[in-house]
Amino acid sequence: MNQSFATTPIALPRIPLLRSKMVSPGIRREYFYHGGYTMEGKTWGYARTSTQKQNEDRQLIALREFGVEEKNIVVDKQSGKDFDRPGYQKLVRKLKKGDTLAILSIDRLGRNYEQIQEQWRRLTKQMGVHIVVLDMPLLDTRQEHDLSGTLIADIVLQLLGYVAEIGRINICQRVNEGVQAAKARGVRFGRPPMEKPEGFEDAVRRYQNKEISARQAGRELGVSHACFLRWVSSMQNAK
Repeated sequence: MNQSFATTPIALPRIPLLRSKMVSPGIRREYFYHGGYTMEGKTWGYARTSTQKQNEDRQLIALREFGVEEKNIVVDKQSGKDFDRPGYQKLVRKLKKGDTLAILSIDRLGRNYEQIQEQWRRLTKQMGVHIVVLDMPLLDTRQEHDLSGTLIADIVLQLLGYVAEIGRINICQRVNEGVQAAKARGVRFGRPPMEKPEGFEDAVRRYQNKEISARQAGRELGVSHACFLRWVSSMQNAK
């Protein structure tokens, strides 16, 4: 007796593909990738520049080449002296156990030696997040190391963290030296001085003769009384 059976299509799970990317000159990385996810979790990218004017394109290119989706890349434009950065703090709140966080170099994570070590331990040990430093293959916590390998990775992390902080200190020192040298040449910083309005000299005369108060003089000139007093003081010092 012939029987016919209805067949129902079976939806097979999509298998992550093994990809190979050149993440930076001379460094090719193999990894499993499936729509922004590694085999264990989601892949995130973090980029940072110290100022608004600095360009983060080199970091973004490396993160995209590693396989991070655009929507999973977080950028801060803020100093690396600490980790009180809105983008980074928001990113950490999104990270889950098994996720991977990619950064181009350790100084993009931060420039404070002790805080770099603290954040590294927090992410990898407490939260179970993998960290991949693209320009330093030794700093890839997805890889299993023996005792010697772990020791070498820890030393490299401490060394690069130290170099990152020294770099920040040197930058601050050069900036301060530049400011002092500019001041010595007579360069003035800050907003240009406000032009004194018409009637200033007459207001000063009446103020010095106690005919009007500093507040009255300021109101007549359209400035605050504190501004008027600063002008009077600078005029007296110039004599």
